[in-house]
Amino acid sequence: MDNGYTVAQIRAAEAAAMAVLGPDELMQRAAAGLATAVLRRLHDGGAYGARVLLVVGSGNNGGDALFAGARLAARGVAVTAWRTGPAVHDAGWAAFLAAGGHERDADGARTHLSRQRLVIEGVAGIGSRPGLDPDVAAFAEACRAVGVPVVAVDLPSGLAPEPPFGDDPHFTADLTVTFGGFKLCQLLEPSRSSCGDSELVDIGLDLPEPTVSRWTRDELATAWPVPDAGSDKYSRGVVGLDTGSVDYPGAAVLSAAGAVGAGAGMVRYLGPLPVAPRVLDRFPNVVIGQGRVQALVVGSGWGERKDTGVVTRAMKAGVPMVVDADALRHLPARGGHAAVVLTPHAGELARLLGLQRAEVEADPLAAVRAAVARTGCTVLLKGATQYVSTPGEHRVWLAVPGPGWTAQAGSGDVLAGACGSLLAAGLPPLEAALAAASVQAVAAGQFPGPLPPQALAERMFDVVREVVQNSCGT
Repeated sequence: MDNGYTVAQIRAAEAAAMAVLGPDELMQRAAAGLATAVLRRLHDGGAYGARVLLVVGSGNNGGDALFAGARLAARGVAVTAWRTGPAVHDAGWAAFLAAGGHERDADGARTHLSRQRLVIEGVAGIGSRPGLDPDVAAFAEACRAVGVPVVAVDLPSGLAPEPPFGDDPHFTADLTVTFGGFKLCQLLEPSRSSCGDSELVDIGLDLPEPTVSRWTRDELATAWPVPDAGSDKYSRGVVGLDTGSVDYPGAAVLSAAGAVGAGAGMVRYLGPLPVAPRVLDRFPNVVIGQGRVQALVVGSGWGERKDTGVVTRAMKAGVPMVVDADALRHLPARGGHAAVVLTPHAGELARLLGLQRAEVEADPLAAVRAAVARTGCTVLLKGATQYVSTPGEHRVWLAVPGPGWTAQAGSGDVLAGACGSLLAAGLPPLEAALAAASVQAVAAGQFPGPLPPQALAERMFDVVREVVQNSCGT
């Protein structure tokens, strides 16, 4: 998994390492890792004679870039540097010049930009305020316009390292080489997209428990419930779906698609009887009516439902449950528990917390933690980055990221059904939420394009098959 840390955590770890190793050693480790990453990027066209421009500020990120530039020059790379301010890291500048590097002024940097194989930017670091000076912001925009690849040192300059993320001017990187531990901006949208590919260089920091942890496909494969020779439909999990309505029957079909696609042993449809034929037409394996279930999914497509007591009754009974969409408006004031997974989007979470949607989107980590504290439930916040938080744990977990194709009506219904299926199979709520969100994201990544949610749910079969093969080593 990929672990992310706050600025305070990184700074404390750096200070402790510097006390033992000294600042020069940390910088040389960072510079060596940066130079190696750049050489890999230059490999296809050859590094010797390749033109690389450094854009450096006065801080340690600029020093990292300069020492890396000296290493690149020693390998035959034609390295030049634009100092964006009056001061730079003295030792780094001396090493850069001694290795054969040359200085360019601002006009020269802009004039020769199109001739560069790539730009290494180390203007600002995690201790700087978001945003860029106007001339640097103009250069960052020129890099985007010309199409010259940018390698960011530790993080794209101008980008906030952690929430709240604004829209201040910043570099957009093709590759971010970061040191010690991932910063939150490299794991959370919308900033993650500005970082491009993120590569972590171990410089020997002793880091605490991370603030966020992002699943990879390895965690998905490890967590996925795989039946054995002794399994039957009940041991695999029976999930009950109280979803859909006469006004929104599609939600019932889509939640069933998610439950079936995630491999439920049995799916019972418990919603309005007039909707049941729609579900059966699409999924004849679904059973209609009351009976034994190991998990419930409620709320998707309810609309203005009158009988909403099912949420309170199920919570009192302690049944593992996914509460989605319209059912989120009917949570009891007390009595939530960790086996209940709430699946709001940002607008629904804002309503639950009495906030504006923009406040949730500005700091989703704080919002999802607040929702857990208020409800006592596990919370999966849906969106471009999918956050999962559970009672008793400060760390927030992130699902495997996927493309933006899942941002469409009905995707949440599929996700709720998949999460309920995994709860019924016995996964803990945290893992069920992460696995459901991750399998949907991986499916969207493997089958990109404007697939409707019901078609993407079918592709989940292929992803689950691959996950099972990976987990079994076949």
